[in-house]
Amino acid sequence: MKKPLLLTIIFLIFIHLSSYSQERTYGKVDTATSMVWTGANMAMLFPAGKLAETFKLNASAGTGFTYKTNANWTWSVNFNYMFGAKLCSDSLSFYRDLFGDIITPNGKVIDGYGVESDVYYDGRYWTVNAGFGKIIPVSQKWRNSGIWIHTNFGFFQHKININIPDPSQNTIPAYDGDYKKGYDRRSSGFCMSQFIGYLFIQKNRLLSFYAGVEIYEMWTKPDRSYVFTLGPTADMKQEFSALIGLKVGWVIPLHEKKKTITLYTD
Repeated sequence: MKKPLLLTIIFLIFIHLSSYSQERTYGKVDTATSMVWTGANMAMLFPAGKLAETFKLNASAGTGFTYKTNANWTWSVNFNYMFGAKLCSDSLSFYRDLFGDIITPNGKVIDGYGVESDVYYDGRYWTVNAGFGKIIPVSQKWRNSGIWIHTNFGFFQHKININIPDPSQNTIPAYDGDYKKGYDRRSSGFCMSQFIGYLFIQKNRLLSFYAGVEIYEMWTKPDRSYVFTLGPTADMKQEFSALIGLKVGWVIPLHEKKKTITLYTD
């Protein structure tokens, strides 16, 4: 009788361990969810190509909307405004190339009183684009976070922003009204961008963010019909420029649909 009892005890222990193992297996779920988020981002970008002939480092701020699927594909639309890019040289010849003979030998511009006046210049850009990407989880326990790779396609425009100190008190005839448009070198065209970094979606979603490297490539040409220092622009060709830098963003989830899939094993 002892042998059947021992076998019974062993069998009951096996059943208990088996049920415990199945319970743990059945409790495994797919943690990836579909969601829609907005947010804000900041970046510091270095220019290359044609853009680097005029501007230095610039800052960027933007927002957008992203939809993430259960399979961790992302689809997004974005808007970014870029600012603070100083002109890449302080030399008189550089300023004369951009603005012609309105620049005095002292690097200033004659104002409405016939006096030399300081004018400040910086780069202003903006882009609107849309694209797609993929999140590659680094942990199966929480598949919403991971390496995020995405690309965008859209429209890019840049120009020289001409800042006249207190224009309500002092006008500069050379930059008055539409004359300013003949000097701002505004250009626009097709652009694309690539981002690779880490996306962290916190489980309570309050401190979700991403950070990584972003690269822009754009093909632009002057979109004013006439630039005073270049002449007519109709026959000008598009020129290549690029921006590269570090980008960080804050993710604000707007909607989430959780998907729970029980995984069965033999």
